[in-house]
Amino acid sequence: MKFLKSFQNKTALTSISLNSVLGIAFMSIILVSCNSLKTAVFDQYAYQQAISLKVEGLNVMNEAVNDYMTHEAEVETLQLDLQKMVEYEKNKPNNEVSYAMWKTIANEDRNLLAGFLKRWKEKHQLSQVFIDEAKIQVAEALDLIIKYEGQKNKTNEANILNFLSNN
Repeated sequence: MKFLKSFQNKTALTSISLNSVLGIAFMSIILVSCNSLKTAVFDQYAYQQAISLKVEGLNVMNEAVNDYMTHEAEVETLQLDLQKMVEYEKNKPNNEVSYAMWKTIANEDRNLLAGFLKRWKEKHQLSQVFIDEAKIQVAEALDLIIKYEGQKNKTNEANILNFLSNN
């Protein structure tokens, strides 16, 4: 009888040890796989701001057929909103893709929204043909970030990375 109790105790300890090891191994696998998927989570504010900046940006771009000085306040407000978005995205963890895209959109030396606004200021007025072509590029960039903010998946991320590498 003593031998049977000793055997049962050893079996119970082995079972507990095996369960502990399996539990630790399972948790380790989960942590490693979650770590490899590091992407910022859905952010309602970023999504709404992206939509808002697209609508406001394209509307302001329409006004570039007029003299810059008559719309300077609108342009400055839009530029400030862009700067705020870049700062907001910069400080979110695991958010390198969104941050890179917003930096590109807000870069005055690129051919996107901030670059368009800079050109308008320098030229004072732009042609309708130029505005229409620039709006296509700006809308594409903003649509990419809106889609990515709405659903952060590998396809949307790859689309942004591809856009960034080509622009």
